[in-house]
Amino acid sequence: MPNDVRDDLLEFFEAIYKAQLNTLRRLRRNVKPEVRPSDSKSARSMSQVDMVYDILNSAGHPLHISEILARVAKRHGVLLDRESIVSALTKHVARKDRFLRTGPNTFSALNAER
Repeated sequence: MPNDVRDDLLEFFEAIYKAQLNTLRRLRRNVKPEVRPSDSKSARSMSQVDMVYDILNSAGHPLHISEILARVAKRHGVLLDRESIVSALTKHVARKDRFLRTGPNTFSALNAER
């Protein structure tokens, strides 16, 4: 009887490993080559501040942080932390770098020509 159990177990494991091997081979055949992004700016991932700048620049007018966050989520599919973004934008405003504060939690993109 132990030989029967042993043979049954070996057949069982053989069937499992064959199924796993077949699955791996099938997956390997279906794998498509990874597309690497080009070196262009649009293909690279954007920083969170770049996403906000993109939103404000395309809006053409000041936006409240709530609206900025909603538009970033819609356009870029990223949920940003409100406090982190306000802090980062405030630092950029202090350096007069790309952003202008027009009111409480309201920001605008600085024009290229100052």
